[in-house]
Amino acid sequence: MTVTVTGTDAPRVVIADDQALVRTGFRMILAADGIDVVAEAADGDEAVSAVRRTRPDVVLMDIRMPGTDGLEATRRILAEATAPPRIVVLTTYDLDRYVYAALGAGASGFLLKDVTPEHLTAAVRLVRSGDALLAPAITRRLVERFAGSGARTAPLHRDLSTLTPRELEVLGALARGLTNAELAARFRLSEATVKTHVARILSKLRLRDRAQAVIAAYETGLVTPGSESRTPGDPGPGREA
Repeated sequence: MTVTVTGTDAPRVVIADDQALVRTGFRMILAADGIDVVAEAADGDEAVSAVRRTRPDVVLMDIRMPGTDGLEATRRILAEATAPPRIVVLTTYDLDRYVYAALGAGASGFLLKDVTPEHLTAAVRLVRSGDALLAPAITRRLVERFAGSGARTAPLHRDLSTLTPRELEVLGALARGLTNAELAARFRLSEATVKTHVARILSKLRLRDRAQAVIAAYETGLVTPGSESRTPGDPGPGREA
């Protein structure tokens, strides 16, 4: 395992991947953009240890590693840390069932390993800022493919009764892949109001980010694959709540 600690202003990243060339390539890309790679790990156990020791902002986590895989490492990191890092899962294949499981476990998004350097550095900074990495539409595709297929996940079991009718509407539309701008246009709200609704949804349901919100909408049955959201009490667009 290689450990390097530099400045504190840049995002601090742990790279966990069993391929040394992948770790080296990502390290070089991130360093060139002023992002600190504080540790590298070749398996899940090393990743957990590295996070305990270095307390990074972001972990780039390969799913398929020997021994303890990235999914189990993700669960352990998020369960143990009082201020857990944002975890971005790495995969070779789009719509990998393990990615859906990792998102359900609390990961903040995923990247394909052939990501461009620009996308990689932008993704790390985006996740560090507290947002979900992937567009809700991508999460929706994952959920629609694997929900009810027997894929093992960590169910979110959120109580939607805590949400207002408008918040339920926003959550249902968000789960269908709408961006903040599209949500604003659909409900004739300002983007600032949409952001407030989304923030309240995450807070009330104790969710980390939009990726988990999409999964919660499916796992609670608010929306189902191939159908519109079952949002009760729809007052129709045009009414600002």
